[in-house]
Amino acid sequence: MIIKRPIITEKSMKLALSNLYVFEVDKNATKLQIGKRVAEKFKVKVLGVKTINVKGETKSQKRVRKLYKSSGFKKALVQVKKGDKIAIFETPKEEAVIPLSGAENEPRLMREKKDILGRTKVKVEQSAVGAAPTTQRKVITGK
Repeated sequence: MIIKRPIITEKSMKLALSNLYVFEVDKNATKLQIGKRVAEKFKVKVLGVKTINVKGETKSQKRVRKLYKSSGFKKALVQVKKGDKIAIFETPKEEAVIPLSGAENEPRLMREKKDILGRTKVKVEQSAVGAAPTTQRKVITGK
C-alpha cells in the first residue's frame, strides 16, 4: 500500500486551493510510484511530487519518568494539473436559505452570529417593516 491516508489540516486545505495535495505514504515509496498511484486512484494528471520525512517525537509519560519515541512517517506533496481536483480535499461552499415566514420583498437588516472562535456560523436576516417581523436564516457550511 503506497498511499496510506490523506492528511487533512488547515494548512493542507490552503495548499489544496493551489492544486497541492498532501498524503501520508509508505516510507519506501519513490516519487514516481506515488505519482502513478495518485493519478490512477483519483484520475488526475500529476505534475510533480515532493516528499518529506517527518521525524518521530520524543514524549514523556505522565506518572513514570520514562521517555518514548513515536514513529515517524513520510509525507508527499502532490501537485496536479490546474483544473483537476481531488474530492476528499474539497469543502462544500453551499448556502442553504431556510425561510421561516412567507414575506418576500421587504427591506432587511443583516446580522451575523459568531461562534466561540470568532468564525461566522449563521447569518440572520430580519425585516424592519411590519408588526410581526419575518426572519430568514442562511446556514453557511464549510467555513
